[in-house]
Amino acid sequence: MDHTADNGAYIEVADPQQENPYEVRWDDRDSDSMNPRNMDTWRKWVIVLIVSASSLCVSNSGTIALRRGTWNWAHVTGTFVLAVSEFYGRRPVYIFSFGFFVMWLIPSAVSENIQTILVARFLDGLAGSAFLSVAGGTVGDLFSKEHLQLPMMVYTASPFIGPSIGPLLGGFINQYTSWRWTFYMLLIWSGVNFSLILFFVPETYHPVLLRHKAQKLRGETGNKRWEAPIEKMNDSILKTIMYSFLRPLQLLFLEPMCFLLCLFSAILLGILYLFFGAFPLVFGVNHGFTLSETGMAFLGILTGMLLGISTEPLWRRNYERLVNRREDATGETEGSHPEYRLPPAIAGGFVVPVGLFIFGWTTYSSIHWVAPIIGAAIFGIGTVLVFSGIFTFLVDAYPLYAASALAANSFLRNIFAAAFPLFGTQMYHKLGDQWATTILAFLTAVMAPFPYIFFVYGEMLRVNSRFASA
Repeated sequence: MDHTADNGAYIEVADPQQENPYEVRWDDRDSDSMNPRNMDTWRKWVIVLIVSASSLCVSNSGTIALRRGTWNWAHVTGTFVLAVSEFYGRRPVYIFSFGFFVMWLIPSAVSENIQTILVARFLDGLAGSAFLSVAGGTVGDLFSKEHLQLPMMVYTASPFIGPSIGPLLGGFINQYTSWRWTFYMLLIWSGVNFSLILFFVPETYHPVLLRHKAQKLRGETGNKRWEAPIEKMNDSILKTIMYSFLRPLQLLFLEPMCFLLCLFSAILLGILYLFFGAFPLVFGVNHGFTLSETGMAFLGILTGMLLGISTEPLWRRNYERLVNRREDATGETEGSHPEYRLPPAIAGGFVVPVGLFIFGWTTYSSIHWVAPIIGAAIFGIGTVLVFSGIFTFLVDAYPLYAASALAANSFLRNIFAAAFPLFGTQMYHKLGDQWATTILAFLTAVMAPFPYIFFVYGEMLRVNSRFASA
């Protein structure tokens, strides 16, 4: 839309070149103050860090005391919330879901029986999964694809750093104080995060903001023809919910790229949760670690993940190099290149089995305990690289269905995170620490080539895809 100055202010006027000249869009000259991508960079990062810290808090709460028993419901809750956010935006979901997350920690902290804890943890997990289902979209709202790599890496790492911090904090709290302090600590932490969300995280969902802009224009001009795209939707919220259930499943079962990459990330999260049972056997039984010392062993994974995040400048420069080389070769200056997001996942796919092999074959009690921790750290590096590469690829390759692609990923990850701990301890008891870990390493080695395969053939697959951008 064009703008004309009136007393120093810009006034929206109809663009006759548009199919609908009164359709409200963002200003092409990037001067629209309502567009979240035009926020100051520092403010964008404040929002990303608050959302990431809140995601870390949610994932941490599932591992610090009792494992969350709501994984099988996460897809149901997340899908419903995604549909609601399409109508009302992300901020109402943040406030209500995280508010209930804080509220349901209270009965866990003061409970006198296991029944109360189980019910409260179940409801707490539902509220937390609702928050996680929407939070990733905020990063895409705030940053263009040219600047997406680092904020997406920070956000994607946060829910997976939680399972490393949880046992660390829980080990010290449960060894030296009452178990209730695990919930008191979470209440304080989540309460601070909720306050930050309330005061510093605005609405960022573009369709809803465009509706606000249309309402503002109608009020200022008296012209009722101004209309945002979301206001033309005839679908009911029930129909939207049904589509929100269907699309992630379609992406999983009809899109080989989406399914195999989601499967890879699901296996990695399953292994991470399986380590909750494996670490007490490796470090507690083999090396005589106390509860708090076993928790500290997870610092290896945490350190590895932080090291993986620190490599972001390397991958950003590599992405720019690949795009520039493509432009020099073809002369194309437009278009999407989601395959160029996959090099971190390619590298991580190689690093992960290496870390697992080192961890597995250094678990003997005769070998110093630092050796398996180094292996776990290498696993952590690879895990962050795989996750960040896959997440940014899904957002870039399926721009119209990014939320559904991430929901599909979340659905599969939650299933594996729930399933792996169920057989992990038994597998380590039956096969031994070395061969049990070796099986996991071979499993990741089988999945490792897929990011490279899609790096080479992804563009061809996107041309024939029903959902991906061509």
